[in-house]
Amino acid sequence: MKVAISACLMGCPCRYDATDNLDTSLLEKLSSAELIPFCPEDNAFGSPRPTMDLVDSGEEIAAISNLNGENLSNDITVYAQRFFEEHRDINLFIGKDRSPSCGVCSAKIYDGSKRLISTEGTGLMAKEALLRHIESYDSEVYMGIEK
Repeated sequence: MKVAISACLMGCPCRYDATDNLDTSLLEKLSSAELIPFCPEDNAFGSPRPTMDLVDSGEEIAAISNLNGENLSNDITVYAQRFFEEHRDINLFIGKDRSPSCGVCSAKIYDGSKRLISTEGTGLMAKEALLRHIESYDSEVYMGIEK
């Protein structure tokens, strides 16, 4: 089985603050799989970097920089499309919960006034996985599933 997994979960210091989210229990559960790490935010913007939020403008949900209000969605989406084109045989996607890029069903979404409107959003990389019909989970949800 080939698993696309958020690189921070594997110990890569690629979070916005250049730390990781190493999850040894998750890695143990996936020990028989081929793990293919990804991090669209680190790839596009480096680490450390300013934070971003998913903002629903009414026309689209976009990744917006908390530093300057810039729409960062294109860089993340292009990375995601390229990643899945290069790895067409991915069986499973495991994203970091609550991430604006990688969260499958736990990303926070705000309105234009930065009021929280949902805690069940889909990050931009996870959205691309779902569009390609790849079985996808937040890491915390996956750990609760017996496989």
